[in-house]
Amino acid sequence: MEKRTFLKTTSATVIGSLLTPLAACHSSTEQQNQEVLSQEARKNWAGNLTYSTDKLYEVQNVEELQQTIRSLDKIKALGTRHCFNNIADSKANQVSLQQLKQIRLDEKANTVYVEAGVNYGELSTYLHERGYALHNLASLPHISVAGACATATHGSGVNNGNLPTAVNSIEMIKADGELLKLSREADGDTFQGAIVNLGALGIVTQLGLDIQPTFDMRQDIYLSLPVSQLKENFEEIMSSGYSVSLFTDWQSDKVNQVWIKRKIENMPDGPAEPEFYEARLADRDVHPIIEISAENCTRQMGVAGPWYARMPHFRMNFTPSSGKELQTEFFVPKQHALEAFLSIQALKDQIGPILMISEIRTIAADTYWMSPCYRQECVAFHFTWEQETEKLQQLLPALEESLQPYDARPHWGKVFRMSAARLASLYERMPDFIKLVKEYDPEGKFRNAYLEQYIFGNVKA
Repeated sequence: MEKRTFLKTTSATVIGSLLTPLAACHSSTEQQNQEVLSQEARKNWAGNLTYSTDKLYEVQNVEELQQTIRSLDKIKALGTRHCFNNIADSKANQVSLQQLKQIRLDEKANTVYVEAGVNYGELSTYLHERGYALHNLASLPHISVAGACATATHGSGVNNGNLPTAVNSIEMIKADGELLKLSREADGDTFQGAIVNLGALGIVTQLGLDIQPTFDMRQDIYLSLPVSQLKENFEEIMSSGYSVSLFTDWQSDKVNQVWIKRKIENMPDGPAEPEFYEARLADRDVHPIIEISAENCTRQMGVAGPWYARMPHFRMNFTPSSGKELQTEFFVPKQHALEAFLSIQALKDQIGPILMISEIRTIAADTYWMSPCYRQECVAFHFTWEQETEKLQQLLPALEESLQPYDARPHWGKVFRMSAARLASLYERMPDFIKLVKEYDPEGKFRNAYLEQYIFGNVKA
């Protein structure tokens, strides 16, 4: 792929084009569990991973899923395929949850119940039409709610926890086919271990999420923020809106862009200040990579709109990318953010040739055992790379080594090289999580190469 074609719009198609449609596969009516055999190799969204099995089961409801799980020795759930590593891969069987689309609103409990096939775009429009909102969203609305929560995916905001912090209940099917229900109120520490579950405990069928009254937002973009200003005013800059993101290519003494998303109640309609810590206000909508058209980005220039049409960077009704990219992300405790920034910038000559863009975001602390933000406020350094796998694998050890002094934790669904021993040293509740996995899945039905390498790789037999 040519340099700087990141998130290039290929057509104004809806989200279905992101996924290999099951309609393109053929079902075997002879098998009770509707095994679907792909006519061609199935890949993840980015195209960097070919799944290791051609056996994909499609289920229509929870009962079918229970039956399928009971009948198989090994199985992994497959969502919107937006992970860049083999976390959802299986050499045996996969199951698609795309038909589990029910959404149920409980206004008395301020909760929405969402089945595992629902993505954030679908959920957000449903909620807004009924006068409700979520506390946060990721950059893309096309990802599944269940998959995002299982991997601790996040948006930005110094006071905003990651997406799973909205979860107040979870339902999953364990290895024996039993439907397990856990809640924040009733299940205490076990609940904290089950939310960011990496697909290891069972297959999630439904989540209950906290909701709040709907609200409007605006976003304003500033260009060319001096790094000197970032050093002196990091907390103020990252706290200047409800959600703030920095975009940089690390190649100069300027941060390319500052995206500030504010609630209208905190900043009404009207022009924003022309300067922000010496950065200048953009005079048009822009893409994170300035040379690319902003037509698939959410509206900017201070134009008011509903929360779900401003918090993500990209619009729901556009295909956000052809997918030909790789992503890496590291979470650093917020007190080390500036040191980590400078350590990364020192590698700019190595980073530059394969980097498309980097994004820097803040995430509040949470209490989930396997969350990178467990009991610590974090700053996340995200990298979108050209699909140069070999070059990235050569670069990652140097990048991870530069961040090691700051106890950087990788995003579970993106590309990293960190060892199981290092991960175990970073997650104090890892032993408890492993114990919970063995309790729920004693025979390893949901284990795959990813879990064996990164979770069980440091466990002595």
